Amino acid sequence: MPQYTLNVNRKDHVVDVAADTPLLWVLRETLGLTGTKYGCGQGLCGSCTVLMDGEAVRSCSLAVADAAGKSIITIEGIAEEKDHPVVKAWLEEEVSQCGYCQPGQILSAIALLKQKANPTDAEIDEAMSGVLCRCGTYPRIRKAIHRAAQLKGGGQ
Repeated sequence: MPQYTLNVNRKDHVVDVAADTPLLWVLRETLGLTGTKYGCGQGLCGSCTVLMDGEAVRSCSLAVADAAGKSIITIEGIAEEKDHPVVKAWLEEEVSQCGYCQPGQILSAIALLKQKANPTDAEIDEAMSGVLCRCGTYPRIRKAIHRAAQLKGGGQ
C-alpha cells in the first residue's frame, strides 16, 4: 500500500492507505479526528467539509492521493484557536442546535470570509448553500457570519 504525507492541522502525518480512500475516512479512522462528519458520502450535504489550502472541500468525495502535500484544516484545528472570530461569533449567536452540520458550516464560513471580508446576505446564502442544516439554523448562521466579519474588522 502506498504512503501519503498529509499536513493536517499544521502537523504532518504519514498514512498507509489505498490511493482512492476518501480523505474523510483517513481523518476519522486513521487519524482519529472525528469532528469531520459523514453525511451523504457523495459530497452533497457538506457535513464532511474541511479546508484544503484555505478552500472548503468535501472530504467524503476527495481521494487521499489528491490531498497529499496540501494543508488540511479540520474543525479540531480551528478549535485549537480559542479566539477565532468565527468560533466566537458562533457561540455569541448561539448558532448550534443539534450541531451535526456545524463543523462544515464553520469551515465554510471561514473560507467565505477569507474571500470576502464583508459578505452580503446573498453571498453568505450562496456560499453556505452547500452545507445542509436539518435544524434550520440558517438565520443564525448568517447573523454569526456578519458578526465574525465585524470581529475580523471587515464588517460594518
